[in-house]
Amino acid sequence: MLLIEWLVVAGVMLTSSAARADTVHYVALAATVDQVLDNIRNWIMGILAGVAVVFITIGGLRYLMASGDPGEIEKAKGAFKAAGIGFGLAALAPLVVEILKGIVGGV
Repeated sequence: MLLIEWLVVAGVMLTSSAARADTVHYVALAATVDQVLDNIRNWIMGILAGVAVVFITIGGLRYLMASGDPGEIEKAKGAFKAAGIGFGLAALAPLVVEILKGIVGGV
């Protein structure tokens, strides 16, 4: 019985201190639209370059494992083309962000 009372008291003590809500202050990482668009550009470039590296890796592995099979070599070439397109899009990301800045009125 004493153990149960002690557990109830401990539970009340723990929940009463946890029930208090602390105020949370959010700090914005970007203060202007330009900073937001620059962050978007950086994310787009990083993601596209990462996916392109994955496709280059897949293409290289397919090419190495093809053993002269024309079908597998064509699949490897397709992966290399996809990687090239990905790197091209990553290179064009700053241009797209500049166009977006012009549309929303950023400097």
